[in-house]
Amino acid sequence: MFSFCRKNNDEPEEYNPTPYIIEIPKYFPTKLNIPDNNPMTVEGVALGRYLFYDGRLSGRTHNDSLMSCGTCHLQSRSFECGIDHPKYAGGATFGLTGIQTPNFMMPLINLVFNNNGYLWNGLIHHSNEDKSLRRLEDIAWTGIVAPHEMHGDTSRTVALIQGLPGYPQLFYKAFGSDRVTMENIGKAIAQFVRTLISANSKFDRYLKGEEQLTEEELSGYVLFMTEEGADCFHCHGGAGVPLFTTNLYYNNGKDTDFNDPGDRYAVTGNPRDIGAYRAPTLRNIEYTAPYMHDGRFATLGEVIDFYSHHVKMSDYVHPLMHHAHRGGVQLTPKQKSDLLAFIKTLRDDDFVNNPEFAKPTVFPDGIAQ
Repeated sequence: MFSFCRKNNDEPEEYNPTPYIIEIPKYFPTKLNIPDNNPMTVEGVALGRYLFYDGRLSGRTHNDSLMSCGTCHLQSRSFECGIDHPKYAGGATFGLTGIQTPNFMMPLINLVFNNNGYLWNGLIHHSNEDKSLRRLEDIAWTGIVAPHEMHGDTSRTVALIQGLPGYPQLFYKAFGSDRVTMENIGKAIAQFVRTLISANSKFDRYLKGEEQLTEEELSGYVLFMTEEGADCFHCHGGAGVPLFTTNLYYNNGKDTDFNDPGDRYAVTGNPRDIGAYRAPTLRNIEYTAPYMHDGRFATLGEVIDFYSHHVKMSDYVHPLMHHAHRGGVQLTPKQKSDLLAFIKTLRDDDFVNNPEFAKPTVFPDGIAQ
């Protein structure tokens, strides 16, 4: 049942959303993950930005019980927690209950180009038999109810947002009804997240002929792109895969004992997926320490050292880990330094400072948080 916002006591306001056009960066994939039932609109994105940052998404109003997506996903850390988060020491997040989040975070960037599911293990995927766990839109409700996140109740969240002045009008402008629903909360947040596109790193400008890489950065790029070098490109792509991730899942040789209920195997039941996790994007990786699904490495230097000398061989290591049998790719100190120099060219300072992605100073009801 639709209800209508009114310009005055007699005349309903016309529902006429404005299409939001995503400009696909040069060399990026052209297949966008935008469901037919949630087209991008300027009004939907604006509403989603408010909801993403509104601590009352938890269904509570007390200051010590406020929590939003933006509580943990910081723009300054490429929409990840970061190792220096003021609340979550070392990047280890926990919910309002104090229960620690099972895995460390993944950045919320360039997800509109991801058609292979979400989370470290791909639980949120269009093939999931559970229809409530198929879309980017579904991540919002899971965050609200999860004990290690908001530990709330979606009905309480919906009722609270419905009663906040300004929000019903924004829902009407975005979806044609001023009735707040969890479905439309999820849709609005997903629209905002789909706008979080990072594509203006030094490496992007190099590809477009606008800037040159240094000798060290170019050497690191060659190492990145060759099997006899650092052999990074199979999982993280390169010039041909500008997302710097395939969004696929790999056992990268971190362990030999496997008992994590959150790996890819827990989703697929396929033994080949034991100990496998999504390859995260390397874009803005300089901002997103600590690294790996369990945050075991604090620095990029530690990550490079792991892939050079400390890969552990097992029956489940992915076949693309070509150097696992000898402990890693065996980079020299100079090669490690060059590879790190290249990886740092993937940093996009404009993205982490874009005011369109930042927390609003005031929310629809006039409250500042």
